[in-house]
Amino acid sequence: MDDQSPDSTAAGRIKLNVGGKLFETTVSTLRSGGPDSLLSALSNRPPEEPVFIDRDPEIFSVLLSLLRSNRLPSTAKRFSNQELIDEALYFGIDSQLRSALAPSRLNGIDSSLFTTLNPSADGVVSDFNAIESDGSLWVAHGGQISVYDWNLSHSATVRTHLDFITSVRRIRPEVAAVGSLHGSGLHFYNMANGRRVHSTEWVDPSDVRIYKARVHAIADSEDSVFASYDCQHGENCILMIDKSTMRVSSEIGRMPGNSSKNMVPTKLTYVSDMGILLGSSVTSGAFGYSGYIRLWDPRTGNVVWETNEPGSGRSSRFGDSFADVGVDLDELLLFKICSKSGDLAVADMRKLSDDPWVYLKEKNPSMRNVGGNNGGNFVIHCYRKQVFIGREGELEVWSRVEGNENEGIVSEEMYRRNYVDKVTDSERGAIKKLEGGWDRLFVTREDVEGIEVWQSSYNSGVVAVL
Repeated sequence: MDDQSPDSTAAGRIKLNVGGKLFETTVSTLRSGGPDSLLSALSNRPPEEPVFIDRDPEIFSVLLSLLRSNRLPSTAKRFSNQELIDEALYFGIDSQLRSALAPSRLNGIDSSLFTTLNPSADGVVSDFNAIESDGSLWVAHGGQISVYDWNLSHSATVRTHLDFITSVRRIRPEVAAVGSLHGSGLHFYNMANGRRVHSTEWVDPSDVRIYKARVHAIADSEDSVFASYDCQHGENCILMIDKSTMRVSSEIGRMPGNSSKNMVPTKLTYVSDMGILLGSSVTSGAFGYSGYIRLWDPRTGNVVWETNEPGSGRSSRFGDSFADVGVDLDELLLFKICSKSGDLAVADMRKLSDDPWVYLKEKNPSMRNVGGNNGGNFVIHCYRKQVFIGREGELEVWSRVEGNENEGIVSEEMYRRNYVDKVTDSERGAIKKLEGGWDRLFVTREDVEGIEVWQSSYNSGVVAVL
């Protein structure tokens, strides 16, 4: 073993003995792991003898290569992600590894099925919440909540007091809010210890009919949770709950629930850039679809905009009520998909009027005859400035056209449609829910176990063009 002189340290070279294998690198490489990492601390030690570290040398070689080039070498494929993560945590360079393992930016045109997550019990997923900020996934299946981390590794499962959860949302790093159409109240569970920490029931001392109200949808803002409730006789409202105190701070949009125009909202979205809450409800019957889209100001409880669409009418457009709605939170655009024609319409949320819709024009020759399914199942979700749509079992994406991005102008040719899936993918069952998190798209299907994870291939550079 060669002795090191003080001059070698001055030159920035250092030796490490990892699991009996000698490594030589530079001080700057070790310090690139961050000031709080173990490797950065070791770089400050005297250079007389290599520091011995009792860890796997083969995995350390991979991590050292990551520090040198900011990407993983091909030899990383010999190890599981969890093995790499465990070693990276030991050395304090887990953030660098996480960046290297992150999927490419989600591009619907170049996405494919990456894997399917299957909960160990009650495998049919009733609802889920994908977290954009940290890539985790919170899953409701039966009466249980399971959490998967950014690496899609199972990290926790909690058995709740509910028999069947139908709504779930993470409202704090360790806390989930859950509701059920088979039981009353909104319930908060700490996933770290498995305990229920609070429950919120909708009560009204002046009205004895407000009893055992069920939760249909959950949304949240930085400081509040929003949950839509309804009672047996149809009376419904949205409760605004303070996250810090878990107390109800206000009641929003109370309605009798005796028609399609005042049914309980089954979908809630908080639009933080505008400080408004969007709620929508859709019902179907012998005469088609009907429903409403409504915007509330949570500070006052007032409706700031709404639209109601009957299921039939004199013209095809008026008789083509929406089947689902979605919000692009980045672009502040509101989308709806029509129940009969399958057309997609968009409205600028900053310029809403009595008739704000622009119906997107299909210019992809291979897709022109693909659209309506005569009132079949439609699901819509906006993510990463794209609009993902499930038409029965088919998954498609509407992508923003390059060169057609005039600021503040919504046009019928600003998006193009393409399939995301293959024919074999669409045969797995009708799509039930779509939601994006980090750079992945998560998909569940009716009565099919598991959650599909879709992501783009590495180095994807496909764009939509005119």
